[in-house]
Amino acid sequence: MTRVQKTVFILAAIVALILGLTVNKVLSERHSADNVALIDAGIILLPQSRAVPPVQMTDQDGNTVAMDQLKGKWSLLFFGYTFCPDICPTTLANLRDVQNQLPEATRERLQVVLISVDPNRDTPAQLKQYLGYFKSNFTGLVASVETLETLAKGISIPFIPADTRKPNYLVEHSANLALIGPDGRQRGFVRGPVNNQKMVAQLPGLVRGD
Repeated sequence: MTRVQKTVFILAAIVALILGLTVNKVLSERHSADNVALIDAGIILLPQSRAVPPVQMTDQDGNTVAMDQLKGKWSLLFFGYTFCPDICPTTLANLRDVQNQLPEATRERLQVVLISVDPNRDTPAQLKQYLGYFKSNFTGLVASVETLETLAKGISIPFIPADTRKPNYLVEHSANLALIGPDGRQRGFVRGPVNNQKMVAQLPGLVRGD
């Protein structure tokens, strides 16, 4: 390699390094800005996705549903119950409004799932009637308390099983939602209460990718 060739090679390497650093800086700033916007909307992504316990539940039509069957779409899992006096109807109404405002392509890639933490009262028929009030295509799932505890622990959405001997008992549960990717793995959380406007702004970009 001649002296001129060496000089050209070194200059080319320096230019490539500068371009690489510049692109990396731009991408990092863009990623950081995107992440800040997601967090501001209440969407918290995990550093690494994690497996969801492979439990089986029953849907509002009485069909057995494995968690694997949620694959293919992004899912928002909300732990609640139909006799909940405040958090649940408010959250589901917010999610319905968010869903109605999303572009059609985003709606097709997103599903909302209510997982009942009150299997003592929430039969499939009760779930179906309750979800009908929201005039949306939400899915309702119910299972034994033991199954619910396994799932709740696996995706870090806590609830406290109620003392069903008490009349008109309440079930303590989180207002947060679990965010599940189309691969069936948990990608993060959505903090409650749902911010409709910010969720509508951020969800299309989030669910566009796999």
